[in-house]
Amino acid sequence: MGLMDVLTGMSNGPRGGFGGGLGGGFGGGGRNGMSPIVMAALGLLAYKAVKGMRASEQPTAPPAAMQPQNAPAGGSLGSILGSLGLGGAASAGTGLGGILSGGLGDLMRQFQAAGHGDTAHSWVSSGENKPIVPQDLEKVLTPVQIDFLTQKTGMSRGELLNGLSQQLPQVVDQLTPQGRIPTPHELEQV
Repeated sequence: MGLMDVLTGMSNGPRGGFGGGLGGGFGGGGRNGMSPIVMAALGLLAYKAVKGMRASEQPTAPPAAMQPQNAPAGGSLGSILGSLGLGGAASAGTGLGGILSGGLGDLMRQFQAAGHGDTAHSWVSSGENKPIVPQDLEKVLTPVQIDFLTQKTGMSRGELLNGLSQQLPQVVDQLTPQGRIPTPHELEQV
């Protein structure tokens, strides 16, 4: 299964890999059929990857392009990726596998550091996904990450955390069908 298969499944609702649909009370589908919460989950992975790539350049603060105030609310996944400095090539799929693969690895390390590594590992491995409540997710994610995603999706902080607590386990599970973080090449195959 390639990245486009996963993204198509995520945007197709109950029959596309997520029971109950992706809108889940968060305004229905986003642009191009992808719900705002799935865009937020994928945006989080991209954010993690970009922050990891730029960490040696600016270890104490995120780059200006990642600051929430520079981002218009309610954007598409392409606008989220564009505001991270990834431009049209990444939003069109070129290099997106590398971004998501790196973001998955970084996100797993962030969960581990916050004491929720077992939960995040259950999303990658085969078997049942352990849930995470919004209050725990708020402790894992940084305020800058949360602010960035609320600005880009137009959701409130509570809506974002509630939606991500429900959908992030499924997004990670869908992106890791072999029970491990896939290589960039595996994610980019169609």
